[in-house]
Amino acid sequence: MAKARVAVMLSGTGTTMASLLFASRLPDCSYEIVLVASNKPDARGLQVAAAEGIATFAHSHKGLTREAHEAIMLDALAKANVDYIALCGYMRILTPEFVAGWAGRMLNTHPSLLPKYTGLHTHERALDAGDSHGGCTVHLVTADLDAGPVLGQIPVAILPGDTPEALAQRVLYAEYQLYPRMLADYVGREMDPDWILAKVGELALALPETDARTSHGAPGWRVGGEKSGKFFAYVSVRHHGEDAVALLVKTSGPDEMNALIDAEPDIYYRPAYYGASGWIALKLDRPGVDWDHVGDWLAKSWRAVAPKRLTKMMEIAEQF
Repeated sequence: MAKARVAVMLSGTGTTMASLLFASRLPDCSYEIVLVASNKPDARGLQVAAAEGIATFAHSHKGLTREAHEAIMLDALAKANVDYIALCGYMRILTPEFVAGWAGRMLNTHPSLLPKYTGLHTHERALDAGDSHGGCTVHLVTADLDAGPVLGQIPVAILPGDTPEALAQRVLYAEYQLYPRMLADYVGREMDPDWILAKVGELALALPETDARTSHGAPGWRVGGEKSGKFFAYVSVRHHGEDAVALLVKTSGPDEMNALIDAEPDIYYRPAYYGASGWIALKLDRPGVDWDHVGDWLAKSWRAVAPKRLTKMMEIAEQF
């Protein structure tokens, strides 16, 4: 099974990073840590990662604009061919541009039960409010502080006479359990045939006059109506002995098909049964699928079989 390539960004001791790293070495984990990066060259977490054989990168932010430092970090992430980022105590506010570039692919953990107590001093605020529980949250990162979609939470009971320090330690233990599980579940969804099928269906049915229908045991999508509709896409879930979950779409012919397969054999292949008719398979059960690219293929295949009245309407709409 291909694993999602995850970079950890940290500024401190690396204990949360270590929880992700050691979990990644358990059987069937859906991710691997390929880089640990920091804005502090002396961060203890870098030493921990290096001792475990993980590539590291560090560059101080001092004397640099936020944008200049982020450009350096982005270059390191690109060279490591990273699919996702896990923030683990990275003590830098990221620009909206950086966050937008990793939308849906950057996770963080926060020591409260969000939406309660965003920002700092979470444990003091929970104690001052008389809450029965503190806790931790793993969420996707958005431009708004601690406001991204919640992936999971663990509540931690507040004990009589608790101090912020004592509560913080127990919350940290909970975080070490939660973060690896949520990261694995989130990146692993890309390998789940049901999730892939739902994602393709959402994109396909957004095109004009489409409907879903099974054909030869494969989920498919048609355009043009109940009686005269034509298929423009299928999802093959390891059909005919193929070891892939793939989108099948129409090409212009053998020349285009062969050129695509020759250029990117890790993404494209000639599907059994459908390949003879000019369809190509785009592998979807792999990390880092570009779903905009998938959407473009669906639209292109839709255009190849859609009635002219529909393609003309789309061409007119695209002019505005």
